[in-house]
Amino acid sequence: MTQPSEINLLAAPHVRSLHAYTPGLQPKESGWVKLNTNENPYPPSPRVAEAITRELGGALRLYPDPLSSAVRRAFAQLHGLAENQVIVGNGSDDVLNLLVRAFAGGAGRGVAYAMPSYSLYPVLVAIENGATVEVPFTREMTLPVEALARSEASLLLLTSPNAPTGVGFRTAELEKLAQAFRGILVIDEAYADFAEENAMALVSRYPRVVVTRTLSKSHGLAGLRVGFAAGRPEVIDLLDRVRDSYNVNRLSQAGAIAALGDTGYLADVVARIKRTRAAAEAGFRARGWFTYPSQTNFLFTEPRTADGRTGPDVAKACYEHLLAQKVLVRYFGSHALTRNFLRITVGTNAEMEALSRAIESWPLTA
Repeated sequence: MTQPSEINLLAAPHVRSLHAYTPGLQPKESGWVKLNTNENPYPPSPRVAEAITRELGGALRLYPDPLSSAVRRAFAQLHGLAENQVIVGNGSDDVLNLLVRAFAGGAGRGVAYAMPSYSLYPVLVAIENGATVEVPFTREMTLPVEALARSEASLLLLTSPNAPTGVGFRTAELEKLAQAFRGILVIDEAYADFAEENAMALVSRYPRVVVTRTLSKSHGLAGLRVGFAAGRPEVIDLLDRVRDSYNVNRLSQAGAIAALGDTGYLADVVARIKRTRAAAEAGFRARGWFTYPSQTNFLFTEPRTADGRTGPDVAKACYEHLLAQKVLVRYFGSHALTRNFLRITVGTNAEMEALSRAIESWPLTA
């Protein structure tokens, strides 16, 4: 029998040293208040289940449309784009992977991103054996346009609004970056529906701008895995060349079309989440917890003890107390700008009340 060490030696060197992305905890048992993975607390549009039900049966023996053409058309029409300006992926993570594969694999000029940011980015680059260029944010979370433009990377990945802080960036700032950066600028807008502005209009103005979106957050379809990239036809063509032939299954395509078509339902859900977000944000600040103004479906807040202490020990202690109360939030202890904070998904009003009760029972708040 081949020993594990020998198998390891058969792998590519860069894969042997790879550290996989770590998702948030997904408890299997019931009774948890789950506020750690930015899932929508409300179900998707009823039209989604209806569309998927119609697709069940004999059609499942057939391969899906390899281009997801109807989904591309639906997304393009919503945003005033042509169908050949859109690609569909197995979640926006799939689309981000295609972008790294196409523009930054191997001995290219590397991939830049501002930190803190989505922790999947360096993993995707490492899979392709690429190089990373990290540009730091300050605690003020102002967009470092000049530093990003100087990175000389071939690809720049920027979450807007930012994750994990929830801070939104003005479209005018993003346009300055589009004008200054010479590579492919990817504006990752997973949370755009909760934000005050978005950058979709830049796709038509700048040939090197790509905007990615997902149905996982505002549409409540994290389990269906559908994401998009919008860009110039030349960019989309390159992504299609490195895409798996059948990367979006039949049920996901049917559900996506239904979700995109129910704009009224989307607007109602987003408004509900925004109201709950505003109330929760005010509640954290009333406790004296510094909280970034959020344009997402989560809040990034700095726990503070009754005697005024903050810091990584305080944040970790709060996280562990909430965990013991079966309230799941996210703690990022590996970065200087995140280790004092907790990221908390905006849940239902009842879930946020349960969170508040759990915080009040934390001994360090007494």
